[in-house]
Amino acid sequence: MKRDSRLSSVLHALLHMAEQEGPITSDALAQCLGTNPVVVRRTMGYLREAGIVTSDRGHAGGWRIHADLGSVTLRQLHEALGEPAMFAIGNRNEAPECLVEQVVNAALEGTIAEAEALLLKRFSEVTLADLAADFARRHAAARRKRG
Repeated sequence: MKRDSRLSSVLHALLHMAEQEGPITSDALAQCLGTNPVVVRRTMGYLREAGIVTSDRGHAGGWRIHADLGSVTLRQLHEALGEPAMFAIGNRNEAPECLVEQVVNAALEGTIAEAEALLLKRFSEVTLADLAADFARRHAAARRKRG
């Protein structure tokens, strides 16, 4: 099963955008992400609908972060992307007649629900500002090593 990497891509794009003075084009973001500008526009459209980014048209246009980095959580971004499945694990049969499979389903469903709740709770605690600060620390450390 293919992984849904949109959250990772969105975080990558937003951190690049946070480093920019002005708007950044879909083409430039696509180059950063190694993807197609159409994919960037479609994905950023979800964030625009959520009020996280805005877009400017025209020659000097592009995407810019509209929300405060400290107020945007990973959970908000996950929700803006349509709440993709967290795990690729699932039941073999959703409505089994077999009692053994019913027991298996109950165990998996309960455990997966608990894991998703914990992950979403943690997503609620991590902001874009946290990621930007971590990037700044790592960038400074890398410069010190080179210098």
